[in-house]
Amino acid sequence: MSDTTPEIPGPAIPPHQLILIRHGETEWSKSGQHTGLTDLPLLPEGEEAAAGLQQVLGDRSFSHVRCSPLQRARRTAELAGLSIDEIDEDLREWDYGGYEGRSTPEIRSELGYRWNVFHHQIVPGDTPGETVEQVAARASVVLERIWPHLFDGDVALVGHGHALRILASVYLRQAPRFGQHLTFQVGSVAILGHHREQPTVEAWNHR
Repeated sequence: MSDTTPEIPGPAIPPHQLILIRHGETEWSKSGQHTGLTDLPLLPEGEEAAAGLQQVLGDRSFSHVRCSPLQRARRTAELAGLSIDEIDEDLREWDYGGYEGRSTPEIRSELGYRWNVFHHQIVPGDTPGETVEQVAARASVVLERIWPHLFDGDVALVGHGHALRILASVYLRQAPRFGQHLTFQVGSVAILGHHREQPTVEAWNHR
């Protein structure tokens, strides 16, 4: 079992679902630039997709809604009709350090090899940057915080592509780098649950 796997308190498995919501389109998500801590607004099409999440979520009610502090996530929650219970710094996106605002092809051209954010080093820039293990550690903290709420009802987490992919990996008791296999589209929803004692993916990229 990975060191980043959260300890499940007690033997009981919560009966409700964890809903992950990725924010709508921004200028940099559209262009493929790594957008970590840069606080970009949604594009008009991002706002439209976020509002459309009301139909995706339907009449689902939540025992708890938790959101990243960045405006693209907070605005998505607002347009989706969600009332945020808590802003959580640990739901912020991966700190890409010196690769903030740069695309993967641009980084690969500079380095001369097939750089991959899940496998290769993040270099410091205006911010220190994070390893995938550090992002997973934050995800574990978030899961520990919301776990009790899952016994009362569904829980929604509104955040960012890479951070939520890693959080899903931790939830599924996989290594953090499993997140590279879970491409998460902007303005979409993933649903995590359990089948008996096993964590499961109930839906992914639902829009």
